[in-house]
Amino acid sequence: MNTKNYALWTSTIVAVSLLLSGCQLLTGYQKIDEAESAEAWVGKIKPIAGEVNIACVGTYHCEIVQIDKTLIMAPNSHEPINPQIITALPRQEGTAKTPMDMDMTPLVNKNAIKIVPLAASSMPGLTNYYARVKPAKREVHVNFYPENNMGYVERFAMIHDFTEAGTYQLRAYQKKNSEKSGSLLDTASPEPLCVELLQDTKVQRRFCKKLDAEHQGEFVETGMAKAAISVPKAKRATV
Repeated sequence: MNTKNYALWTSTIVAVSLLLSGCQLLTGYQKIDEAESAEAWVGKIKPIAGEVNIACVGTYHCEIVQIDKTLIMAPNSHEPINPQIITALPRQEGTAKTPMDMDMTPLVNKNAIKIVPLAASSMPGLTNYYARVKPAKREVHVNFYPENNMGYVERFAMIHDFTEAGTYQLRAYQKKNSEKSGSLLDTASPEPLCVELLQDTKVQRRFCKKLDAEHQGEFVETGMAKAAISVPKAKRATV
């Protein structure tokens, strides 16, 4: 078995149009920095003593789709599978806008999972949620949408030991490469996509996508990890 640690990303692109006329390839990788309000969402997370908050940021839309064996988001509707795990929002009477205090009752055991509405997504009609769990070693699956297009999704999975309570972010970003030669091949190739795991504001782990023959699109962890990752390779979606 390869001793390197991997996080697996699978890119699914329903339709791609490529025009090689000296222009750079237009893909979702160039759109990541254009996602609106992603960093501002973090300020709306409400920490609970003794709990771990997990959020995803950096793209037009992202979803925490699974934690351990618990499926959270439905792949077709992009809505929570089990309404009972959603932190309840208070009812608002009339049309007056009043502050909303959500029911943030502490989790009762290690297996409990709650998701909390974080903000309206940059994709109309969708909502971004963050997850609440107790500290433990967790397998977390996240779908990132770098474009304003539900047909293009980057699937990410990792195992991490969330030993300390607090706020964690899985943040996707485009890695800039200053060593490109300027050739047409380099110009047409998308910059590598990376994801960082942050605990509060400190980077704990980093993964970057490798397109070489050895890794074939897997995300390879770079220099920070101690916990091993063991996730199955995802299959390319059929359309």
